[in-house]
Amino acid sequence: MSLQNVVETPSLGKVQKSFLKYQHFFVFAAPVLFVTAVYFFAPTSGSGGTEYWLEYWWLFPFFLLGATIVNTVGISGSALFVPFLIFIFPLFAHPLEPETLVKIGLISEAFGLSSSAVAFIRYGLVDRRLALTLVGGAIPFVIAGALLSFVIPKPVFHLLLGLALMTASYLLFRADLGHEESESASSGEAIADGGTDSRDLPNDDGKLGPAGVETDEAGTVTRVDQEGDDYVYNRGGYLRRFANYSVGGTFQGLAGFGIGELGIVSMLGTKVPVRVAIGTNHIVVALTAILASLVHVFGGGLVGGHSLSIASTPWNMVIFTVPATVTGGQIAPYVSNALETSTIKKFVGSLFAIISVALFVMVLGAF
Repeated sequence: MSLQNVVETPSLGKVQKSFLKYQHFFVFAAPVLFVTAVYFFAPTSGSGGTEYWLEYWWLFPFFLLGATIVNTVGISGSALFVPFLIFIFPLFAHPLEPETLVKIGLISEAFGLSSSAVAFIRYGLVDRRLALTLVGGAIPFVIAGALLSFVIPKPVFHLLLGLALMTASYLLFRADLGHEESESASSGEAIADGGTDSRDLPNDDGKLGPAGVETDEAGTVTRVDQEGDDYVYNRGGYLRRFANYSVGGTFQGLAGFGIGELGIVSMLGTKVPVRVAIGTNHIVVALTAILASLVHVFGGGLVGGHSLSIASTPWNMVIFTVPATVTGGQIAPYVSNALETSTIKKFVGSLFAIISVALFVMVLGAF
């Protein structure tokens, strides 16, 4: 091994460990930079005074609560944000066009899930290889769904949104999202530096605590999180996950959610441990939400539908929704530890069912 390698490897590990240790600073710096850039540089179609920027300050608590709920369960933020913008927002302001409300939901969700994803990476609960594979397979479906949203009639949009929510409600009630005990519960705490566990568990100097991961020749993954709990699984079942993520990706682009709900169920069905599935799913949903957001902002003219200029984006809304979702993403892990995930799952599933029924009523009233 060269002297260069000896010097570089510890240096890279130290940088990664420092980033994870102080991730709160970097995570909260992102919305500050975003809001600053929007305030000084975003086109606002002639508006831009104090009254314009403070008009929707009341969105902050609503999106903070929504982001905390969805990140605790590991599903898409827009699954709550979009229905909120359809039913609640007009009571205080005015109705929004489907492509506009989906865009707001996606931009906010992208920040919120990125925040929560970093927190899960910090705990060592993200399978990055699995996440990148899933994102790569979902990309064309996300783009297609986002472009479709520009030309689809509003009643059809509401119908598809209702069907997606009803399906998500059903899958949430069926999915076992409880925090199962890891293997270390029965074999002793997994401490790679020489604890009570007799197995030789992975330990990565670039991660906090005893966290680490390794894959053997048979494809079996052994993962240790920051707390010392270990998880053993394999990455098989790609075709089953691809089927779920392709359908979910289309709805992710169209309505702003879907890939998280279908994705978490497919990972559990292929025996990925619950906490690893939730953490990995955050990466998938965050990256696809960012992609869908970009298509919604710039892609209208590509399909001959509603051409949305950057100036048409309601910047005075997102400057409050983005900080709210980032904060909710950081709160979620603590809420997850304090509450039974099954309780939150039942609440969200019931809420989805109620919203879907309301959407079906709206569709019937449009014909």
